[in-house]
Amino acid sequence: MAEKIVLADTPLFIDFFRKSDKSKSHLISLMRKVYEFCIGAITGYELNSGATESQIEYWRKFLEKINIIPVGQAAMQEAVNINNILKAKRKQIELADLFIAAVPMTNNLPVATLNKKHFERVESLVLVE
Repeated sequence: MAEKIVLADTPLFIDFFRKSDKSKSHLISLMRKVYEFCIGAITGYELNSGATESQIEYWRKFLEKINIIPVGQAAMQEAVNINNILKAKRKQIELADLFIAAVPMTNNLPVATLNKKHFERVESLVLVE
């Protein structure tokens, strides 16, 4: 049983998929720390849209087994708030990353990512090492 649920960002899964030695992936490292993972709908979209023809079945099976949190009205508004704050600081992030950050913030979840450069800009977002 996992101790804590963490929203995992797309690069964690890409890293895991690409590594020939899966035990050296950051995702496995986090699993060893007894984390359970969910993803936001945007991550599901990114995994599917970036898949090659030979990867589609792999990601389809993967997405059947993981909890996917939809982008609701609260997350949509939080994405707007995050964007306004970052825009004022001239530190905006990509649209997909706005929603990836907003979903855990509105669901009181920390985020595991390899894209710290963007997500560290969102001050109230809790990142997992």
